[in-house]
Amino acid sequence: MTQQGVRWTADQVLALAPDAASREAAGRLATAGPWSEVGSTDGGTVWGVCRGGGGGPYRTVVDVADASGPACTCGCPSLRYPCKHALGLLLLWAGGDGAVSEGEPPAWAERWVTGRREDAEAAAGAETAETGAAGAEAAGAEAAGAAGDPSGSVSRARDPVAARRRAERRAERITAGATELEQRLADLLRGGLAEAEQTGYAWWEETAARMVDAQAPGLASRVRELGSTASSGPDWPVRLLEECALLHLLDQGWLRRDRLPEDLAATVRTRVGLSATADGPAVRDQWLILAQYDSVDARLTTRRVWLYGTETGRTALLLSYGAAGRAPELTLPVGLSLDAELSTYPGGGRRRAALGKRFAPPAPVEIRPKGVTPSQALARYGRALRDDPWLESVPVTLEQVVPVPDGDSWQLADASGETALPLTPAFGNRAGLWRLVALSGGVPVQVFGECGHRGFTPLTAWPAGPGQAVSLN
Repeated sequence: MTQQGVRWTADQVLALAPDAASREAAGRLATAGPWSEVGSTDGGTVWGVCRGGGGGPYRTVVDVADASGPACTCGCPSLRYPCKHALGLLLLWAGGDGAVSEGEPPAWAERWVTGRREDAEAAAGAETAETGAAGAEAAGAEAAGAAGDPSGSVSRARDPVAARRRAERRAERITAGATELEQRLADLLRGGLAEAEQTGYAWWEETAARMVDAQAPGLASRVRELGSTASSGPDWPVRLLEECALLHLLDQGWLRRDRLPEDLAATVRTRVGLSATADGPAVRDQWLILAQYDSVDARLTTRRVWLYGTETGRTALLLSYGAAGRAPELTLPVGLSLDAELSTYPGGGRRRAALGKRFAPPAPVEIRPKGVTPSQALARYGRALRDDPWLESVPVTLEQVVPVPDGDSWQLADASGETALPLTPAFGNRAGLWRLVALSGGVPVQVFGECGHRGFTPLTAWPAGPGQAVSLN
């Protein structure tokens, strides 16, 4: 809710879910039966008490009008965020059938919302004060240095000389690791790929551990992927050779980084695992929230949020992380727009960005991203590879395409039927495929997704006529 009295759609609510199990559980709670004391305000607060099966009832409150994004609290012990009760309550509210009427919130809901907003204002004030103090401290230190003050008033953490030395030492370790990795790859290829099948995963894991010791987590991650590629199915030697070539290219890029253009050198630094800061200028826009999805491994949950600037026409990626078993806190509803500032990170394409100041809560918008044909999408990916040869995919909106079967798989064909993009095999096993097919019904639709060497992965779609965005995750 960003304009007074405007409710979200069910798809926008479900896009907040941290996983498929939460979406399924929320659907079972989207009826009036389990709920009591439900209500909402025109200002963006929804509350209710859910009858729980394991120790309830649970008091649930959702603040959907906060500029920092929707937030919730619930008495349940779930580690997922938002929990199934918050999602179920929002689905009940989004239904708009009178099950959640407007009124004055109870004291327990009012206390939480008021306290949260006061804390947010205090935090914003403290951040402003801290920024001012840091600037004053830096100015004072600079003045002291100019006056020849030898007292060392700049702390070690902010000492640029010490920081440069630490960076140089880490670069030396990464260089040693990349050199060792080159030798290991050469030994592997000299012995033949058949030997990779016999060595088992232990060799790859030991090599990855060596890259971790060299402080190159990006190299370690790629080595582990190589280990999972060996003996992974038909044509695995071809895929393994391709991935070895890309890893060799990354090694050589690091070892010769001083000879590369600055943007490509920044991409190489990021790919080997060096962190960077969002040094691009802050750009304010109405950012359409195109898609949000999570990828999970044993140690980390990574959330990707794609945004489209309705005025600048730029597409940006926000990344947020959560420890294993916990969803990241950044949650933005697909299909709404966010009035905010973004700053880009260095590297080819400069798509990754950091979310800066937010000026209003997410709001409905009628604008859709500009679309291209399947052939133009492939050309865009090809151009992007010049800036980042290790790029898996690029964000693309396809205009006027129809999902059609292609043997045992599916593809998105343009309205003329002359060109098409195959869907990635992983998407063919998702329920989102049938949502896309049902939305189209044989009629061309607009689809946003990721286009890469494995095909096209749809993430969000819009109907041919007027209508809200439909998340396909």
